[in-house]
Amino acid sequence: MKSSISAALVVIALAAGAHAGTINGKVSGVKGQSVVYVDAIAGKTFPAPAQHALMNQKGLMFVPFLLVIQQGTTVDFLNSDSVAHNVFWPSVAGDKKLGHNLGTWPQGQKRSFKFDNPGAIPLLCNVHPDMAAYIVVSPTPYFATTDKSGTYRIENVPNGTYSVTAWNPSGKPHTSQVTVSGDAKADMTLSK
Repeated sequence: MKSSISAALVVIALAAGAHAGTINGKVSGVKGQSVVYVDAIAGKTFPAPAQHALMNQKGLMFVPFLLVIQQGTTVDFLNSDSVAHNVFWPSVAGDKKLGHNLGTWPQGQKRSFKFDNPGAIPLLCNVHPDMAAYIVVSPTPYFATTDKSGTYRIENVPNGTYSVTAWNPSGKPHTSQVTVSGDAKADMTLSK
């Protein structure tokens, strides 16, 4: 009886995996890391992750330079430097009404913010104008950051046809239609 239950669970797991695929490819035309994400999946909503993401201020830099999160994620902004830092963003996805300033705080303290709007967010520090970084908020949990060569892989995407967007700080975003049924390839070239 126990082995038949185990066999049934294996069949169910294999059937569930058959309805999901992988999107992989390469982003070209720009330097540095890019972000690739599935814009939406019709009829599906995704709960916000309970775990917070971390954006550190260390060595007079934001670390990491590029942070990708799912919509609804709370980011903790930690100051690890011995000097005070500020965190602000002038816009979210170009919408200046969504800009925000968290203020300035000393070493060892952090401030948190929940990002409910998708898009690219430029981070800045009023105290140190050379400090800059980006947060990209994906509307779905299906996203990836490219490696230095521009290669990416997004796994466990439900089968279907979706808009997939590639974003890079130095290029214009590019959106393509991608059909996922097993493995799907989506190479994208961003222009400056």
